[in-house]
This record gives sequence, C-alpha cells and structure tokens, in this order.
Amino acid sequence: MKGTAVLRRQILARTAPVVVVGQGYVGLSLACAAAEAGFPVTGVDVDVRRVAALRAGETVPGVAPEVVSAARSTGLLDFATDTAPVTEARLVFICVPTPLREGTPDLSFVDGAAGAVADRLGAGTLVVLESTTYPGTTDERVRPALERSGLAAGKDFLLAYSPERIDPGNTEFAFRQVPRVVGGSTPDATGLATLFYEQLVDKVVAVSSCRAAELAKLLENTFRHVNIALVNEMAMVCHEVGIDVWEVIDAAATKPFGYMRFHPGPGVGGHCIPLDPAYLAWQVRRDAGHQFRILEEAEDINAQMPSWVANRIGELLNEQGKAVKGSRILALGASYKADVGDIRESPSIRIMHALYARGAVVTYHDPFIRELALNGSTTRSIQLSTAAVEHADLVAVLTPHSAYDLDWVAAHAPLVFDARNAFGADRRGNVVRL
Repeated sequence: MKGTAVLRRQILARTAPVVVVGQGYVGLSLACAAAEAGFPVTGVDVDVRRVAALRAGETVPGVAPEVVSAARSTGLLDFATDTAPVTEARLVFICVPTPLREGTPDLSFVDGAAGAVADRLGAGTLVVLESTTYPGTTDERVRPALERSGLAAGKDFLLAYSPERIDPGNTEFAFRQVPRVVGGSTPDATGLATLFYEQLVDKVVAVSSCRAAELAKLLENTFRHVNIALVNEMAMVCHEVGIDVWEVIDAAATKPFGYMRFHPGPGVGGHCIPLDPAYLAWQVRRDAGHQFRILEEAEDINAQMPSWVANRIGELLNEQGKAVKGSRILALGASYKADVGDIRESPSIRIMHALYARGAVVTYHDPFIRELALNGSTTRSIQLSTAAVEHADLVAVLTPHSAYDLDWVAAHAPLVFDARNAFGADRRGNVVRL
C-alpha cells in the first residue's frame, strides 16, 4: 500500500489520528489506552446518551472510572455520534457487539459499522476489526463492505483483525499486561497493526491471517466453556453421590502438572463465554456439515445450570419443611460476574426467573444494578438491611460482589445457598455450598 512508510512513522511518533467505532467496554478500553499512549483519539457511538455521558466524564460497565479519567486528562480523547472523524483518521478500529439471534450470529452491527466507515474511508488507512466473530468475517464480510468505498484492501488501505481480550472487573491484569493477537489480510497490515498495539501493550503475537486470529479468540473461550461445563457436571454428580465437589477440586489442584483449576457455578454469562463458542459451533455446522460435539455438549450442560441451582434451592427449602411457593428468597447479585454491572446472559437472573415461576417471592440486591425486568415487570434492588436478610427464608449468594459482608449475611440469614463458593471452606451450619 502506498503510504505505508508514512503511517509507520506516524504510529511511532504517536501522531496518527485514531477512531474507535463502538464505545462499549471493548471500544472504550481501547480508546482510553490509545489516548494514554499519546494518540489523538475519537470514540464513536450511535448512542447519543452514551456519548453525552462519556463527554461528561462518566464510564460504561466494565471500564473503571479512573481509566476514563486518566485518558480524559490527556486532552487527547473525544467522543462523537457519527463517523465523520474517520475522514481524518489513519487508524480505525471496529469494536461493536456481535450477538446471537436464535442461535445464529448477528453481524448487523459489524455490517453497519463497516458501511459507515466505508463512507468516510481515506487512502492510507489501517482498519482493524476487534469484535469477536467466526473465522472469515474480516476477509469475507468486512473487506467487501469497506471496498464499496472504491478503495482496494492491500492497495489503498490495510485490513487486520485483533480480538479483544478484556476481562471486565479483573484488576489483576491491566490492559497493557494482556498480550494481543494480530492477523492481517496482508503482511503490511499485520506489521502495522502489530506496531500500533506494541505502543499499547507489552507483547503482541502476530499470526498468519485474519482467520487464524479470529479462531484463536474462539478457541480461548471455547476452552473455558468446555472446562466450566466439566466442573459443572462434576458438581451435579458429586451432589448425587454425596461428595463435596469443592474438596475434590482442591485435592485435584494439588497436582503440579496436567491439571488446571476451574470452578463450578450457577451458569455462564456475559458477552463472551455464552456466545463465542456458539459462533464456532454454528460455523462448523454450516461449513463442515457436522456438529462440534464436545462444544455443543458443553453448551447444553452450562445452559442447565440455572435450573439446576433453582432446584437445589428448592431442595434446601424442602428440607426445612418449606415449599418454594410462597417462600421469601433474597438473591444477592444480579450481574453475570462479581464487581461488574453487566447483566447480559446473567445466570443469576435466570435463576430468579425460575424461582419466581415456581411461586417464590423473589427480591434481589445488587450494588451495580438498580433495577431489572423480572417476569414481565420492573423490579428494583432492595436495601440490604438486617430486616431484609432476617425476613428471607433463604438468601442465595449468586454473584458475590466484593462489597458484600458475607460474615454479616451468614450471621443474620436463617439459610444461605452459596452458588459460587464465596464462603470457601468456612463451614457454617446455615450455609450450603453448590
């Protein structure tokens, strides 16, 4: 591509204008990291209220307020509601959602973003897709959309794929510490995308193609999905035969090789683990004509967990001489994981729905989720008071946010079901672990 040398110099000098399309936790994290590295950045999102909030210094679930504050303090980060800034950009990143619709990948957001970028795309620009998707999306879907601009990939602009690897709420690994995988449609695209990410993170791993980078992301989350399903089914089996699954996991984890610790829980949630493997399973069925059997079995097992947890809660109440119908159940945590205000695919909410359907009087508390839709009506998070805990027939710890004083909960609740092993080996007579 003409202008490759110029773009290389601009990246090294950190003067290349950056546009990040999509300001969820993925796009905002990238925009903040690029601004802190010294690049002039515009974050684009079609949600007018989100852009207004970001301009006012607010954040989105999954991105710490201090991250946004630090990026804004550079004076290099701005936000917009349209793709007009793409006209001046040299680096454009597409970070939009890729949900499932009835088991089929929905790439409408990617299509829309690529089309909007194409309308403003200038020669000499590097475009990188970060949205999680199935192998072939960048080359077979994004490239044709961008080439409707009249520019040719590899000749007039460069195209690459680099999967996001953000773990919302994880304070152990900062953005810079997580290696990036990069695959381009041409060697120049791979090289310049690698060079850019090297300004933001400590390590970049270049692979041979966009397809390899796309599949690497799906393998990461499929690996987690399958192993979570393994320990979830082990938890079911252990309950049936009267063995403490947590004792078994602790014992197995003492082996210094050949074993990796995974924990059972009430199910999987968020935008990655429940959805990314489904993309892979869908593509294998479409392109290879057969099932990805171990993956689809894992999906089935993990999908069963919220119902299984609701049944376990029913068993515990029955042992106390109480039916689920009419019992007062207080759920702690509605988001899909601790210390994150994201309810996408949350197993906690599915458990609440299941209990409500069986006639339970369900209330919840979550410091991040003020209200949610529960069985057709809006339910607000209650105040976590002594009276609320004591009045409940059972307190279900579904998402153990760090703000919860679990000792206090156990001291006041008549019965606690711990779906996440939040209490650990701290055995209490009124606390039952999954």
